[in-house]
Amino acid sequence: MPQAARRERRPRSSGRKDDVIQIRASAGTKAILNRAASLRGQKLSEFMLDSARRQAEETILDQRAFFLEPKAHEQFLRLLDTPVHVSPEARDLLTRKPPWER
Repeated sequence: MPQAARRERRPRSSGRKDDVIQIRASAGTKAILNRAASLRGQKLSEFMLDSARRQAEETILDQRAFFLEPKAHEQFLRLLDTPVHVSPEARDLLTRKPPWER
């Protein structure tokens, strides 16, 4: 098959993948990663990149900081300390047994 035809059939990615990331792992770790990748129907490199990216995004979001003026900060703290009003409907929904336990 001509190379141009092969290129047309590939799904297009959001950007060029021309940077290389190399890591070393034990045989056991590689076996676990391969198993997980196959369970998701992915190649090992796809699985590892997706997993690493998800973890990186979570780490970045966990470190997000914001700054407030003193007055806004006090108001923010008051809101955090104020008990949440739970409607009767929400309370019923949260306290009833799930359908599989009825």
